Amino acid sequence: MSQNLIERIAQTSAVGLTEGQQVQSGDYIYIAPAHVMTHDNTGAVIPKFKGIGATQIANPRQVVNTLDHNVQDNSEKNLAKYRGIEDFAREMGIDFYPAGRGIGHQIMCEEGYAWPGTMVVASDSHSNTYGGLGCLGTPIVRTDAAALWATGRTWWKVPPVAKVILTGRLPEGVTGKDVIITLCGHFNKDEVLNHAVEFAGDGISRLSVDQRLTIANITTEWGALAGVFPVDQTTIAWLKERAAFVAQRGLEGVPSDADGNGEHPRMNSDRISELERNIPEADPDAFYSKILTLDLSTVRPYVSGPNHVKTMTSVADMQAKGVAIQKAYLVSCVNSRVEDIAEAADVVRGKKVADGVEFYIAAASREVEEESRKRGDWQALLDAGAIELPPGCGPCIGLGAGLLEDGETGISATNRNFKGRMGSPTAEAYLASPGVVAASAIAGRISMPANLPSAETVASITEKPRAGGAASATKIIDGFPAVLEGELLFCRQDNLNTDGIYPGKYTYNDDFTAAQQAEVAMENYDPAFQSKARKGDILVGGFNFGTGSSREQAATALKHRGISLVIAGSFSETYKRNAINNGFLVVEAPELVREMKSRYDDNELTVRSGLIAKIDFLQSHIDIDGTEYKIDPVGPAAQELILEGGLEAWVKKTIA
Repeated sequence: MSQNLIERIAQTSAVGLTEGQQVQSGDYIYIAPAHVMTHDNTGAVIPKFKGIGATQIANPRQVVNTLDHNVQDNSEKNLAKYRGIEDFAREMGIDFYPAGRGIGHQIMCEEGYAWPGTMVVASDSHSNTYGGLGCLGTPIVRTDAAALWATGRTWWKVPPVAKVILTGRLPEGVTGKDVIITLCGHFNKDEVLNHAVEFAGDGISRLSVDQRLTIANITTEWGALAGVFPVDQTTIAWLKERAAFVAQRGLEGVPSDADGNGEHPRMNSDRISELERNIPEADPDAFYSKILTLDLSTVRPYVSGPNHVKTMTSVADMQAKGVAIQKAYLVSCVNSRVEDIAEAADVVRGKKVADGVEFYIAAASREVEEESRKRGDWQALLDAGAIELPPGCGPCIGLGAGLLEDGETGISATNRNFKGRMGSPTAEAYLASPGVVAASAIAGRISMPANLPSAETVASITEKPRAGGAASATKIIDGFPAVLEGELLFCRQDNLNTDGIYPGKYTYNDDFTAAQQAEVAMENYDPAFQSKARKGDILVGGFNFGTGSSREQAATALKHRGISLVIAGSFSETYKRNAINNGFLVVEAPELVREMKSRYDDNELTVRSGLIAKIDFLQSHIDIDGTEYKIDPVGPAAQELILEGGLEAWVKKTIA
């Protein structure tokens, strides 16, 4: 059976597969990723880890702790938190990087954790970054991190895979940031939502690793769970250059796992040679659910926003409008590497930041800043009037100095411009490349660093359903029902967010009982829900069910209300993880949802359908009045988690 690159890498990280099993999209599997990174949120994972009864890390070399989010906060409370994380890491023998070393995602790349052909996870949504190096990077939630610490593994549902073919060559002055803004803005109808994206095409060979890391990083905002580039000679050359650098630097600052012969434990020549002999590749006939193409020669500098990543406007048009700015930012894990800083420095040399504009800069890591200083780029930015911040996240996530104030407009080389994220909710935030940010800081309005002839973006998309045929029966473990029946309770809304399912005002009531959670389920969505729902119902939602905040109670409240499971056209991936992690099954059946939408009008938010659904987990389909709707197999990994009552209970049993 053929595999694409995502499936191939997942196969190497999977544990507990049946003999001869080939990992495919839709499979629930247990994974033992090469590494798991947590940052400042390590402080929240530690009590979860201890709360499940764990006393030691299953594989200390798998775990990485970095401090990067709130590094500007020198309050005693934050410093105590940081000391507690460092003490825990030292006690457990975990690789630890202190505040000031850099952003965790950059460290994972610089120190060889995000290795091509491996799977690496982090409790942060921008784990996708690692895909720039051909590493399958994907986010997890904090409960998963605690499970990985305790057992070395957690679960993953292999997502559908979309291939993005990049052809041609970027024009001079156009960057990787412009590529991903173009993809987000052109394909802005959730085309890759909850997919893994696999990049291909002749245009890739002309993209540097820094550009690839930028593109992979913002596949998160595009809606993808991963964005992975192929491993090629550009990748190998970057690794060799990096290995030479760390050999010259020495092992100072490298955590505990040095191998004793003076070589870096991960970034070394032997490991690179092994990679060259075994470069992971997709099979020529691998299946992709969607194929998107983009001609790089037609990409132009764009800005994203305001306040929405998937809204793009050409910089030329914005310049013509004369949009004034008060703040500019060259910070974050997406665009603060050496190439990015050099790009901005080339724009500002010999110029000054406009009056009334504050231009903030922070390198992705201490090593990036040191290299940029050697090149003279850092000083060029300071001479122009830029304000330096320590290596870390800072204003990108609304922490520290330089936040947007009421009514201000900012332009940023970051990855998110959600309303209120970088400061006041009345401010407006745009995203752009480092060169555009620098040019805008100098001009005092959104501007291009150089004029380029206009061009119409050339891009396309095709969808390809997987070929049908008799599916093999799913193995059913002891205790899990082969068939489940229940009446369908239809809640038609698409993009039903977690606040609609479980109101935010209850989220931090830590003493809220299961019964109380059940009583407020769907309160903000439909006050009539409670009177209509019955124990044993199967709730059918719309598409992108459970979007919004990551509160676990949006899953547990429905479970406590007696809902057997939720069927939806698609789920927010975070909601899906929270549900399974709490022993609550969710199933995607888009054709059933479309049928329900056509059958019932939108006069009622909650409809008791009278339809009895028979869910056959053995044959992976739903039967309603003789009509069958296919679902992905609910494999043994997911069955076990449901039977055990969730991930924490599974971990307790595993480590007992």
